[in-house]
Amino acid sequence: MTSKIFHWPKVLIISVAHFLHDVYSSFLPPLLPLIISKFSLSLTSSSLLLMLQNLPSILSLFVGAVAHKLPWRLLIILTPLLTALCGSLLGLAPNLVVLGALLVTMGISSALFHVPSPIVIRNYSGNKSGKGMSWYMLGGEGARMVGPILIVATVSWWTLEGTWRLIFPAVVFSLVLHLMLEKRDYQSTTQQGVPIGNWRKTLKQYAPFLLSLATYMLFRSVMKASMATFLPTYLGLKGNTLITGAIALSVLQGSAAFGSFIAGGISDKVGRLKSLIFLAISAPFFMLLFVYSGFMVQMVLLVFLGVLLYATSPILLALVLEQGSDQPAMMNASFTTINFITNAIAVISTGFLGDRIGLSTTFHFSAFLAFGALPAALLLRRNSLVKR
Repeated sequence: MTSKIFHWPKVLIISVAHFLHDVYSSFLPPLLPLIISKFSLSLTSSSLLLMLQNLPSILSLFVGAVAHKLPWRLLIILTPLLTALCGSLLGLAPNLVVLGALLVTMGISSALFHVPSPIVIRNYSGNKSGKGMSWYMLGGEGARMVGPILIVATVSWWTLEGTWRLIFPAVVFSLVLHLMLEKRDYQSTTQQGVPIGNWRKTLKQYAPFLLSLATYMLFRSVMKASMATFLPTYLGLKGNTLITGAIALSVLQGSAAFGSFIAGGISDKVGRLKSLIFLAISAPFFMLLFVYSGFMVQMVLLVFLGVLLYATSPILLALVLEQGSDQPAMMNASFTTINFITNAIAVISTGFLGDRIGLSTTFHFSAFLAFGALPAALLLRRNSLVKR
């Protein structure tokens, strides 16, 4: 039986690994203006690069089905190093083929990291899974705050071709993780004696819930993709510098880290679904304020937007893992796959619309579309085993 004790050191170690991994996986959006210029890309083409990085997430279902057989400790140590290697070499890519190969490899590494790690976090969190997921998400969102500043500063110091120097800190961190992360069998960590069920049966049983989850995430995803992927490009089109775009993205991701950190604990107290309904209403409202405001006001609004856009992540992940399935890795893999599909649709749609009607109009459209998450949240309440 899973312990009810919240294991601070173990949760912190996995969260640090998440931070290390996602620092390097966050390099592409702030580099997009330079990559667009280097390879003469359209916004639609550049959005396909984001899809390439996320495409291997479709493997998450397969990874989830065999998760109990995987060496989870090695994955948590080595996948951040692999992602760091590829992310640091993006600036050296001589053509789109090499760039695409680096992004796909980063995506595979990400899929192998993000399926087992939340399950380990859940087990170490006892009966405070929301709190554990908040720490885990803090690592990821904190990384996406640090990553843009780190990569833009590196480009400023050593040019785009000098980003390979960022490999070395990742090697040191991976060695530290190797020393600190305990050796423990993955199945004993996640299953606690529960027999492995049939993954097809699991997907069929939870299909209504997963469909509702996908609908909620899809309505919010275009707004999220607009901000997370094209914010530096959007600000650049309005006459701002690359540094300004990176700072704005870091402000967004910094507040996202704060939102992810507090959201899980709050949802432990007030309820997962009540929290999701509140976020479905408030986030698009602040997005509309953002697109109608001047630059200085926009920088302030980014603080609120980061919290409201990303607070859903630990709540949804905790909700997925609380559905009572005997295959938590498969449920988490389903969540990861849904996240990929909705993000892929959103990123490509945002790039396509940005080319056709302009990024400014696309940002407007994404805000109105996001209000559709409200009825989706009500549908999610009906199909979830957790009713609060």
